Amino acid sequence: MNKLVFANLIHRPMRSVISAAAIAIEVVMIISVAAIFLGQIDGQKIRTNGIGADMIVRPPNSSSIIAMSGASIPARNVEALRRLPHVAVASPVIQNFTLGGGAPEIIYGIDYTSYNALRPFVFLAGTPFQGPNDAIVDDVFAHTDKGYKVGDTIKILNQPFRICGIVESGKGGRKMVPLGTLGDLMGASGKASLFFLKTDNEANQEAVRKEILNTPGLQSYLVVTMHEWLSQMTPDNIPGFNIALNVVTVIATLVGFLVIFLSMYTAILERTREIGILKSMGASKTAIVGMVLRESAMMAVVGVALGVGLTYGIHGFLDKKFPTLFFEITPQWLIRATVIAFLGAILGAAYPAFLAAGKDPIDALSYE
Repeated sequence: MNKLVFANLIHRPMRSVISAAAIAIEVVMIISVAAIFLGQIDGQKIRTNGIGADMIVRPPNSSSIIAMSGASIPARNVEALRRLPHVAVASPVIQNFTLGGGAPEIIYGIDYTSYNALRPFVFLAGTPFQGPNDAIVDDVFAHTDKGYKVGDTIKILNQPFRICGIVESGKGGRKMVPLGTLGDLMGASGKASLFFLKTDNEANQEAVRKEILNTPGLQSYLVVTMHEWLSQMTPDNIPGFNIALNVVTVIATLVGFLVIFLSMYTAILERTREIGILKSMGASKTAIVGMVLRESAMMAVVGVALGVGLTYGIHGFLDKKFPTLFFEITPQWLIRATVIAFLGAILGAAYPAFLAAGKDPIDALSYE
């Protein structure tokens, strides 16, 4: 029976290839979308945690998602924060979400002195800002296919900036410009998106939170520790994340299911006499169902392997084309995509399998 399964697959190579390709596309869609979504979240978590801040102060009703709330609070409020006991450093920052070069990115507007005090930059080349149109970039951006170096000009929000320094990645944005310059470009002069704080001791974080909420003008601000913010950055806490991922998963599963269903259904119709011969020779309904399902399972194995391979190929391509895009392939989603692909293939072949098993041997043998 196993030989017959392989023979049937080889006898109809185009159908087998198309079915395996459909399953591969299903796997690629599921893993790739999850990898891009999760990569954006985890990449931002890593870089934000690397800033060196202990706490984040955001405006009222702002989103916990970085760069989604614009710049709405007066940057001068940082002085009130700096005067509070237990606050060692307070730094105003603007975060602006944009699509740079086709890939999503967050531009940071920083007050260099206070931002550097949170955790010092590690310069690989160049210097801090020397003028309002200077930009500091990290080594990941600098090592893109264009190979940027100090002194080169780049476009940020359609404005030319001179690269004055290249730093190690992991400290917030990949591109950082002076706070005032970014505020002017956004039409938010003198504003900030949030404040990063560094306390004199982590044990004093709750005291700092109470001090901020008791300060006139700051009572309605949102104050969270870095640990609390990191714990909020999960798919379950991001609006629309799971919905979008589930929609893509359902669509991909339907593609694989329908292709397998159509492939196996037409195969059963073409092999009516073959099924009649098998049943006349004593093959049971279970054996016929098993044969059809094994064919489907073999195509699923090839499709899953091809899909996983293509996904890693896409990862390699994106890593070279968009090195700033964090593409995170996780074992959890590899397993989930594999299970979904196999279930879709088996369910797609179930009806044709029982259709084949239910054929009357006499009618099948007389089928033309």
